[in-house]
Amino acid sequence: MTGKIVVIGAGAAGVMAALTAAQKNKVILIEKNDRIGKKLFITGKGRCNVTNACDADGFFNSVVTNSKFMYSSFYTFDNNMIMDYLEKAGCPLKIERGGRVFPTSDHSSDVIGAFKTLINRNKNISLYLNTKVTGINIEDGRIKSVDVSGDNGGTGNDRIYCDAVIICTGGRSYPLTGSTGDGYRLAEHMGHTIKPLSPSLVPFEIEEKCCSMMMGLSLKNVALHISSGKKKIFDEQGEMLFTHFGISGPLVIKASAYIHRYIGKDIDMYIDLKPAMDRDMLDARLLKDFKKYANKDFKNSLGDLLPIKMIDVVVERSGIDPYKKVNSVTREERQRLIDVLKEFRLTFVGLRGYDEAIITRGGVSVKEVNPSTMESKLVGGVYFAGELLDIDALTGGFNLQVAWSTGYLAGLSASESLQ
Repeated sequence: MTGKIVVIGAGAAGVMAALTAAQKNKVILIEKNDRIGKKLFITGKGRCNVTNACDADGFFNSVVTNSKFMYSSFYTFDNNMIMDYLEKAGCPLKIERGGRVFPTSDHSSDVIGAFKTLINRNKNISLYLNTKVTGINIEDGRIKSVDVSGDNGGTGNDRIYCDAVIICTGGRSYPLTGSTGDGYRLAEHMGHTIKPLSPSLVPFEIEEKCCSMMMGLSLKNVALHISSGKKKIFDEQGEMLFTHFGISGPLVIKASAYIHRYIGKDIDMYIDLKPAMDRDMLDARLLKDFKKYANKDFKNSLGDLLPIKMIDVVVERSGIDPYKKVNSVTREERQRLIDVLKEFRLTFVGLRGYDEAIITRGGVSVKEVNPSTMESKLVGGVYFAGELLDIDALTGGFNLQVAWSTGYLAGLSASESLQ
């Protein structure tokens, strides 16, 4: 053994970094919670979407911020490698729709259990739980030691001298899991630039009260269109949900990854409730329904076209008298109804907070980190991995893959630098 490496944070990136570095070095893995993988436990709604089985292009296209920075780490430890790694560790996996990879059991605890077993078996790793890093000490431009407080093996407050430090403290999303931004403060103290932080992969708050009226209503196969001026921000089809504060669901969560840079600018947003039909097709469909319900009131003629919870809202927006007999609805009124169905407009107020965010956007500037090693360009022997970095991706296992890849490369690089 030629050196001691401290890994701060026992989440996805941290456990991977520790296990990789411990192949040739003594490692102290520090976690401020009472167990490892606390955030991993709740990912994928408790199922843990460990990665995505797409090809390399699919991965890089799904990394929204600084995808090029990920080239070295991904090709060093890619999605097939983490799948093989977990299965060999006794956690069988399965691939679902969209290439999403989950443990066969559907329990995130099995992923954490596999890592826990690997850590316990590795005599080179000392795991310090209930322990917080309070400071990092640098001497002559290189890491010297870290200060800790808490249990750390029963020794109370302490200073740990080390040859390298890998910081894997995560972002600010889901702060109850311990992701409270500790790593940003440590990095900033060492002179690193922290790119502006904001919650990402998070629902939207909407001004219109109609969202709360339709709370709980899930829409499938609708299209969400978002633009700012002439710039198209997002235009995709999928599933969404109305809530008491606005809108959520897979389509909205994905859109949130793209909307950040336009917050504060004019944002135009609408839902196409019937994207499979153009205006003429939709008009023909309305005429068919109106003929079927010829003697009904207008408000009672839309049950075949819309969910019950949405009918009153659409009727009000159309400006058509809800009690008008449907056989007397004019062509002009039908066109107004089509306008509403094809462009159901909503006013974007903002994003929900970190408590509901899947990840944090922003973080340690990647311009100050060597992408081939994950080592700081400012302080020797300091490495970064995971959500702490200014890298974010879409849902579907891509953010966890960022953690596995950067964690592995950081652990490997730190280990090799000490040989």
